[in-house]
Amino acid sequence: MMRAILLAIVLSLATPCLAQTSLERQNEELFTQLREVHRISAKQLDQLRAIFSSSGYIGQGNPAVARHPMSVEQCKARAPEGGAGYANRKFERICGEKYMAPLYDPRTQSASDAKACIDQFEFPNIPCSYPVVWVRASEAAQICAAMGKRICDAHEWEGACAGALEAPDYRFGIGPGAVSSVAKAHNREYDASKSWAYGPTYKRGVCAAASQKSPGCGGGGWNSCGSNTYPSGAFPECRSPLGVYDQHGNAAEHMNLPLSPDEMASAGSSKLGVTEMKGSWFIFDRYYAHEDWCRWRAPYWHGSRVMSAGSHANYHLGFRCCKSLD
Repeated sequence: MMRAILLAIVLSLATPCLAQTSLERQNEELFTQLREVHRISAKQLDQLRAIFSSSGYIGQGNPAVARHPMSVEQCKARAPEGGAGYANRKFERICGEKYMAPLYDPRTQSASDAKACIDQFEFPNIPCSYPVVWVRASEAAQICAAMGKRICDAHEWEGACAGALEAPDYRFGIGPGAVSSVAKAHNREYDASKSWAYGPTYKRGVCAAASQKSPGCGGGGWNSCGSNTYPSGAFPECRSPLGVYDQHGNAAEHMNLPLSPDEMASAGSSKLGVTEMKGSWFIFDRYYAHEDWCRWRAPYWHGSRVMSAGSHANYHLGFRCCKSLD
């Protein structure tokens, strides 16, 4: 009996170490995918490795507890041409990158008028690959920079989802303490025209939102909460009019919310503003935790400066990147 108890204690102490080892192997597989799909350079790979290893948690979730409801193979069986069908040569010519979509307003512009593009999928921006989570906003910005891109501004994500990029509507000159009240005003302005990427009304079963939290997952701990996400692009109908996927369900996403003109990532700023969490996550068909229509802005949840070393990370929070065009 005593031997069994001692063995249980040893295994409980070893589990985090084993999980970290598995995470390292998982990340090496991810880096291989990034080299093959996005043709990143050796320098870019070194930068990514440094960011991931410095964190110790960034990846596709804790392998010891994650229970994905769909496998990569199952995703490829239902995705167009096993995921390869998501490639768009017109988009590639405009954006200069694979799996990016131009940001523009179809009411007055064509795709070739776009001044920026957004990843079609959550990072690593590879169809039928699980989203990267446990990443702080500051680390998301660093990873995007290593990829030759940048973190997105909130209005860019919203336009990509709603199907029309509109002019920035930020209330400059406010402090972080006023972000929540300004977000409420923004939401009231768009409430009458609210929509989701797939249409004008909320629907279950359309996006990657039928998964569930791990048993015993309470406050979001590494060892108790699996990132039980679906592979990106597993729900082809969860697509915006501009060709962007998974903006509902799967991972919520870090964005930049500028509080002054010199904090806009889309204007070339490296200063950046405060954190904004966009979209929804993998349990929303089971538990609709908050609004998630396209132009909805969250209260100042876990708020910080984007580049704060202590910006928030958790098991269902990821990101995607944008890219300004010359």
